[in-house]
Amino acid sequence: MAKRSAEPLSDQAADNMNLLLLVLASVATANIVVPRNLWQFRNMIKCTIPGSDPLKDYNNYGCYCGLGGSGTPVDDLDKCCQVHDNCYSAAKKHPHCKFLLDNPYTKTYAYSCSGTSITCSEKNNECEAFICECDRNAAICFSGASYDPTKKNLDTSKHC
Repeated sequence: MAKRSAEPLSDQAADNMNLLLLVLASVATANIVVPRNLWQFRNMIKCTIPGSDPLKDYNNYGCYCGLGGSGTPVDDLDKCCQVHDNCYSAAKKHPHCKFLLDNPYTKTYAYSCSGTSITCSEKNNECEAFICECDRNAAICFSGASYDPTKKNLDTSKHC
């Protein structure tokens, strides 16, 4: 039987592996439901943009919406995603924030939606409040930005 040497994972493969590990960890751990924060972010966007389908519309949009991100944002909506990514990067360095697999999407928080207005709860601890504000500001930013369907599933190797 021939031995195969392990090839290093590409950045995309590593991101996909981390996402898979997050999902598996959420299934294995009763207290930690990884998709909940992502679901909260989705619901915040639905609050500011009623009738939208955030996971379908904004995942793999431009250079920054979805996993990873690089280059120059292609429009204002993509810039919203870049700012959100930067906010989550800052959360990783926040002294009161510790995340499962170093991922802010594992941190849930409390918030309310009234009409198209989002309020992060005062009951959130310092880290939860920080993440909630990242998501709240991004959702508000999304609501003020135009959506260009030609920027969905963009070839990032050419445009980013």
